[in-house]
Amino acid sequence: MKLRRMLYLKIARMSRGSNTPVPSIISFGTKIKGNILSGDIIHIDGSLEGNIVCEELIIGSRGHVYGQVKAKNLSIYGLLQGSAEAENVVLAKSSRIIGDIMHHSIAIEPGAFIDGHCIRAQKSEPAKTISMPTKTKASA
Repeated sequence: MKLRRMLYLKIARMSRGSNTPVPSIISFGTKIKGNILSGDIIHIDGSLEGNIVCEELIIGSRGHVYGQVKAKNLSIYGLLQGSAEAENVVLAKSSRIIGDIMHHSIAIEPGAFIDGHCIRAQKSEPAKTISMPTKTKASA
């Protein structure tokens, strides 16, 4: 079964070209506490408590994110509790956002729940950085 999945992913990468990213998927039932820093696509159907910085983030209908998000493209179908900064934002009718969203362009389907502000950022504004906690070694 695992070999079949590995072969499928390898064939999918080869057919799309070596430069096409394969998304990282956090499946339903998976809970993560910590930050994610990625240059590609992340799809969350599980639960994440932490900050995310990536190229494209998709929060699935069963996904929950508690923290700050910074992405070029952000699509929300589930829950985001925290702030977000993205160039392009899509809020589906099933989405729930509790916090502020800074964006360049936004599409909101009827039925989307927002408890916060949608703030249009100017193209010339410098992007705010999300601070990621650094690990420190404990002294013995």
